[in-house]
Amino acid sequence: MPHLQSRLGERPETSNEGPHRQISQCSSPALWGELVARASQFNGVVEGHSSVSPAPSRALLLTGKKTVSAPETSLSPGEPLEPVHIHGVTDTSAHLCLPLKRANEVCELGWGEAHPFGDFGTEIMVYGPRDEEELEVVLSIIEESLNFARALN
Repeated sequence: MPHLQSRLGERPETSNEGPHRQISQCSSPALWGELVARASQFNGVVEGHSSVSPAPSRALLLTGKKTVSAPETSLSPGEPLEPVHIHGVTDTSAHLCLPLKRANEVCELGWGEAHPFGDFGTEIMVYGPRDEEELEVVLSIIEESLNFARALN
């Protein structure tokens, strides 16, 4: 787990009802595009349709891992294993799963918040990056989520 610094500034506004989304401080379209492109290039990952998030969302699925044997690692209650999805360009946040202690740490440091519809406490929203430096942090958190799912499924 890489060391994580506190996110600077105020937390963005997010929805109080479903779907859980980021409303303010969203990424620029170019930065969102870079986030999606780079996240889908992680080793052993394929971009797909989310089974639980609105249509513009991009699910990051692990190649060769469809069955969910550790439900705390997936946003989807069934198949396929969906450890991460990145919301569309009007939102730019990502939902993902991390080990409980790390999920709490990421939220405490201001990078995200608990998913209000999560079942295990491992499901969080990570805010869309506002600049290139934050992009690197968000990508590292996404990679942690993929590794968490890979290790337990």
